[in-house]
Amino acid sequence: MDARTMAVVGAGQMGSGIAQVAAQSGLEVLLIDVDPELVQKGLAGIKARMEKAVGKGNLKPEEAQSTLAHLHPGSIESAGAAQFAVEAVTENEEVKKRVFQGLAKAMPQDAILATNTSSIPITKIAATVSNPERVIGMHFMNPVPLMQLVEIIRGVQTSDATYAATRALAERMGKTTVLSKDMPGFIVNRILIPMLNEACFALQEGLASAEDIDTAMKLGTNVPMGPLTLADFIGLDTCLYIAEVLHKGIGDDKYRPAPLLRQYVEAGWLGRKTKRGFHRY
Repeated sequence: MDARTMAVVGAGQMGSGIAQVAAQSGLEVLLIDVDPELVQKGLAGIKARMEKAVGKGNLKPEEAQSTLAHLHPGSIESAGAAQFAVEAVTENEEVKKRVFQGLAKAMPQDAILATNTSSIPITKIAATVSNPERVIGMHFMNPVPLMQLVEIIRGVQTSDATYAATRALAERMGKTTVLSKDMPGFIVNRILIPMLNEACFALQEGLASAEDIDTAMKLGTNVPMGPLTLADFIGLDTCLYIAEVLHKGIGDDKYRPAPLLRQYVEAGWLGRKTKRGFHRY
């Protein structure tokens, strides 16, 4: 499949990041959201990032201008002009299914429909649309313009042609791909979320302070940030949701969410986005 236009549904941090790297690769990009103001906010965020990169000398002005020229506000109805779509809305199964049904109705029958879900089974999403063999998981890492990895997840219905086209498109966007089975958490979150959750248990049990837990893991394992800082960056509500998906989907109590994590979410302390989580911002 020769994709020329991509529809990105969801203009938040992930969606705008996906739209940016797609536009940088030369694709025409339709950025879509339920609220046109969110689309404009997403486009403004991309422009600000590009201007910052130009100011630091990391990007040529003409390259920034070319990228911005490939970005367009769109709607689900206008997605009919695209050959490939990536859904990046909130991590809610019913919301995602509705988006996919709308895309399947608007887009050509052979268009590929990808989801950026970090945990919801691809097979379940694919079952809601016609031609489910064209549905695939395409999980970008945050922040998308900086992170190299894309997890590709095949549902049981996903065709070889859909996988090959998705992998080729990710590589065109400058990403390295890995292939995962359609299992809870896929590869990255299957391993990452239990580690973050265990840091929550350690804090809850008084093993050490949040600062010392993060310093120990950062300097002791040579990672760029400690687990509690990373959980704050991801969003504690997102971490809790994925932990619940792992616990329910795999059925092993080692994946049960830490009560402290649940308590922080109930308090509205979700991390960086609310200025308070395991740390204050």
